[in-house]
Amino acid sequence: MTRVLHISDTHFGTEQAPVVQALLTLARELRPDLVVLSGDITQRARARQFAAARQFVSELGFPVLAIPGNHDIPLFNIAARLFNPYGGYKRAMGVTLEPVFSSDALLVIGLNTTRPGRHKNGEVSQRQVERVCARLRQARPGQLRMVVVHQPVRAIVDTDVSNLLIGRELAVPAWVAAGADLVLGGHIHLPYVVPLGAATERRAWVVQAGTALSHRVRGGIPNSVNVLEYPGAGASEGLRSCTVERWDFDEEKGIFSDVDSQILELNP
Repeated sequence: MTRVLHISDTHFGTEQAPVVQALLTLARELRPDLVVLSGDITQRARARQFAAARQFVSELGFPVLAIPGNHDIPLFNIAARLFNPYGGYKRAMGVTLEPVFSSDALLVIGLNTTRPGRHKNGEVSQRQVERVCARLRQARPGQLRMVVVHQPVRAIVDTDVSNLLIGRELAVPAWVAAGADLVLGGHIHLPYVVPLGAATERRAWVVQAGTALSHRVRGGIPNSVNVLEYPGAGASEGLRSCTVERWDFDEEKGIFSDVDSQILELNP
């Protein structure tokens, strides 16, 4: 069984120490093959916030694929935003803004959807769409294929439509046709799993994560993370599925607990 821990919107600078420790404990118990961190790692892209994020990643002790979110670009330091918008992020998280992780069971493609010229809205370019499609077409048989963005590509409430990724109308059908199984995201602090509904015969899913550590929770949902499990077996017979579990922080017990589980059917 291959396991992925999907966390998002840690917003270091607004993190809660008991939740941080509970998440580190959960990671040690689950021993994921990969931790996906889908952006907004810091609250205001300040040095001490990135240092806290770097310490957290170091304490995790597992492979991490991270992408920046809009909060990881300086907001008030105009010079840095204009001339070195990803300087702090690169020093803390590594110089690669669009990392790729590949194993026998997984292909995970990270995409930088932030734009320094925008306050919060994300965007995907034609060039990015094509690059992701090309990498998806190189996937090995049986791999679970995920694209990681920050802003969501599907909304479940009307108020989130304005937060949707610009360029998604082109990107989503192209990625699904090229072989994507899941599109992982964050940004809106609301966890959910919905079909992508692209104009293609392939089945694919949106997996959104809530805020993992910040006090800036939403909709009465506590801090939460996703755990994805993929057996990998049966792909040659056309039988593929993965399980997505949502784990919420239980303040009374001081731990993350499994509160929901869905089996997602996938195409061969």
